[in-house]
Amino acid sequence: MPTRFSRFALLRSHPELALNLGSCLAVLAIVAIVSYLLGRERDNVELSAERASHNIVQLIESDILRNVELYDQSLRGLIWAVKHPELLQVRPRLRQQILFNQTFAAPVRGDILWLDAKGDVVGDSISVKPRQANFADTPAFIAHRSNAQLGLFISPPFKARLGDLDWCISFSRRISGADGSFAGLAAGALRLSYFSELFQRLDIGEESSINLLNTDGQLLARQPTRSQDPLIGTHFGDRPNFKRILGEHSGSFTARSSFYGTQRMYTFARVADLPLIVLVVHSADEVFQSWRRTAILVSVATGVLCIGILWLTLLLGRELRRRHDAEQGLATLAATDSLTGLANRRRLDQVLRQEWSRAQRNCKPLAVLMVDVDHFKAFNQRHGHAGGDHALREVAKAVEQSIRRPADLAARYGGEEFQVILPETEQVGAQLLAERIRARVEGLAPFAEDAHAVTVSIGIGVYMPGTQHDLTRVLGAADEALYRAKANGRNRVEGPVG
Repeated sequence: MPTRFSRFALLRSHPELALNLGSCLAVLAIVAIVSYLLGRERDNVELSAERASHNIVQLIESDILRNVELYDQSLRGLIWAVKHPELLQVRPRLRQQILFNQTFAAPVRGDILWLDAKGDVVGDSISVKPRQANFADTPAFIAHRSNAQLGLFISPPFKARLGDLDWCISFSRRISGADGSFAGLAAGALRLSYFSELFQRLDIGEESSINLLNTDGQLLARQPTRSQDPLIGTHFGDRPNFKRILGEHSGSFTARSSFYGTQRMYTFARVADLPLIVLVVHSADEVFQSWRRTAILVSVATGVLCIGILWLTLLLGRELRRRHDAEQGLATLAATDSLTGLANRRRLDQVLRQEWSRAQRNCKPLAVLMVDVDHFKAFNQRHGHAGGDHALREVAKAVEQSIRRPADLAARYGGEEFQVILPETEQVGAQLLAERIRARVEGLAPFAEDAHAVTVSIGIGVYMPGTQHDLTRVLGAADEALYRAKANGRNRVEGPVG
């Protein structure tokens, strides 16, 4: 508690320090609040970007699932028709309509093929007369031929062998004979440009992209496509970010792109149980571009405000310092004797009461010296008031030069009398100091070749702990000792009787 009180006292005694401290705390508070708000706004921007990306991912995922379901229904319908030979005895055009879903009658998404056990095309959704090609060497054909329980198989991206379908992926199911043997394949090709067209309808920014990958890390579709972007079929399976995506079903994270070398925000989701991943990638610079402009504007405004506060604090502190210095000067003038420069009677009384209370509280001695200039009236008559004032200033200087401790105080008591307060000083120490004062005054140079040197008589009053003395008696003892010094010939020191 005393430490806290001392701090409060320090601040009260140094208003400029309190002002500067308060201003610094205010500036720190402003900076902290603005930093917190900017940080929270940045988090909100990031969260909004993640939500928008998640909505895009869900939209694309729903469209992919819808297409997969359509393909799967068409493949199942083709397999059912193949297993009913009576349906295949109709005219070729009607047979084509029975075998294939009319959704794929035109190559908007792709085509559906019926392959026999050798991989040759038996039925074609695009042409009544099946186009000629063999697919026995394709990954889908090989996988279904070797595994009867494979179910719906989604192939890696490939260049279409029939028509101008460019890059495609295929959805395929095995056709088994009555005995379970491999009887062929029902396969549907989906143009990857279909996804690119779908992605083009979604505006996500110039530096961002929507991607479709398979679980092997192959890029199936991307929008927008730029010259520096990876090509369809590029493998990302060994990239750390893809490994992280593959390890989670869905989510968002921010990391440095190993391809571009910049910070990117990744939002992704696995399409149901299919080996497909939808990935939305945002450039962190683009996401936070608007926030960064706001942050710069707010930071500059906050910096100007803080500088203004500190500058005004500096000006106000300077004015407070000037006022404090003026008050200190006035206080010094009010406590200083204008002639001698020593403390005046008012200051003397204040210090005397303080030291008396301290001496009693701490059980310490207190000595008081009464100093009087000898034959001052005669000196004044010989040299006039100017000479008398000069003599008093010289005596005051000698007295002040004789005391050495900061706590000691020399003051003009009145007229040609001076008083010295010596805290924590016993009679022996007071006697030594009094003799030093007397000798120093006696050693002053004579004024205007005066035959009589200026001398002083000194009386000592001492308070010792445990006595019944009060301050009046101590001062009275010093006064009595001064009278004895004068009565015993002047230019001497007398202590208290007994």
